[in-house]
Amino acid sequence: QVQLVESGGGMVQTGGSLRLSCAASGLTFSNYAMGWFRQAPGKEREFVAAISWTGGVRSYADSVKGRFTISRMNAENSLYLEMNNLKPEDTAVYYCAADERDYGVESRPSEYDHWGRGTQVIVSS
Repeated sequence: QVQLVESGGGMVQTGGSLRLSCAASGLTFSNYAMGWFRQAPGKEREFVAAISWTGGVRSYADSVKGRFTISRMNAENSLYLEMNNLKPEDTAVYYCAADERDYGVESRPSEYDHWGRGTQVIVSS
């Protein structure tokens, strides 16, 4: 059974930082590109960042470029999202997701095979 478990969310002030983690089990982690998505109240789930299975390809939403960094450690079946200079508009539930592919990354949620339950991030002004 595939499990993706996010952690590291919380409440921070504008300009603060958080590091999200996603622990994967029940799958061959290195067979999957991984992504982070987020969903704010009343809004659709949106792409945040993705990383290929090797880590060699990374993609970011324009709204987070230069502030967020996605990384992974295949030996530990773990995915990370370092978030700096947080803004109130970053407030959302953050989800990690796994996409079984040989190369590249994908930003469309429909392409992802497995999802975690999410971790809440609140940025106060």
